[in-house]
Amino acid sequence: MAANLDWNNLGFGYIKTPYRFVCNYKNGKWDDGEITTDDKIVLTECAGVLQYAQTAFEGLKAYRTESGNIVCFRPDLNAERMIDSANRLEMPALPKEKFLEAVEKVVAANKDFVPPYGSGATLYIRPFMFGSSAVIGVKPAEEYQFRMFATPVGPYFKGGVKPITIRVSDFDRAAPHGTGHIKAGLNYAMSLHAIVDAHKKGFDENLYLDPATRTFVEETGGANFLFVTKDGKVVTPKSDSILPSITRRSLCFVAEKYLGLTVEHRPVKLEEVYDFAECGLCGTAAVISPVGKIVDHGKEIVFGDKIGPITQKLYDTLTGIQMGRLEAPEGWIKVIE
Repeated sequence: MAANLDWNNLGFGYIKTPYRFVCNYKNGKWDDGEITTDDKIVLTECAGVLQYAQTAFEGLKAYRTESGNIVCFRPDLNAERMIDSANRLEMPALPKEKFLEAVEKVVAANKDFVPPYGSGATLYIRPFMFGSSAVIGVKPAEEYQFRMFATPVGPYFKGGVKPITIRVSDFDRAAPHGTGHIKAGLNYAMSLHAIVDAHKKGFDENLYLDPATRTFVEETGGANFLFVTKDGKVVTPKSDSILPSITRRSLCFVAEKYLGLTVEHRPVKLEEVYDFAECGLCGTAAVISPVGKIVDHGKEIVFGDKIGPITQKLYDTLTGIQMGRLEAPEGWIKVIE
């Protein structure tokens, strides 16, 4: 029986659902894990996560397709990216099959909170893991906990897609050879001051430049860039300190294989952006957020007050695949029920 929620008016925030998955790493191995109703975490005050920010997370969604199935989009890539994050932070990697088992169990257990097809809402799934044992010297923890919960969220854009205004930030998002390429909690803590400052000054987001030369486009605090040239090519920035967005990789595949467009994944100089026709930010939450304007220290790069035609096609095609209106490439859609 569906939960009694106003599906058409959900915000993008946390609503507690009944069940979550918990798995513990102790004595050199992960336990079997279990579904539990307990949403509270009890930790020693000296836990590795609290002392040295040893934590990583993921984000993915479950939703109902046009045919009524509950599905997830490419959760195997989330599992692989979390393994990369764990390895970089000296945490034990949760096996891919355990991650996928957790997704299936959490979504199935909370199926009443998967919003109906057509509402624009989805069930957002948050896997995360952290050092749970006491650490006072600067070193990795010896024990860890992996958890996964789910919460229903409304569409990222209420009342339709509106292009956003962003600024070129004076802050750096990541260090050269640092942790920008993984989904570490510390990366997002680093971005909080910059995003609050941007909002105070009337901007929706920050455009971060490469930390070494500050001439190449990297990403925003939580999304990859996708550009369209005046001759219709799709261009995405390439850098060792950009998080490999699953949405961005999927959009590039769609651009090539479904829409017949040329795709370039390469370093992009900020000065090039002045000549691009369209700009968007891509990520799990919104799929694509169109950018209307980039402000570069008083100079403006203007893309317009509505979503560009190719960006719109990319959005429509990928969401069509996700919602079952278009045939998906093999392995992209995991049916839960």
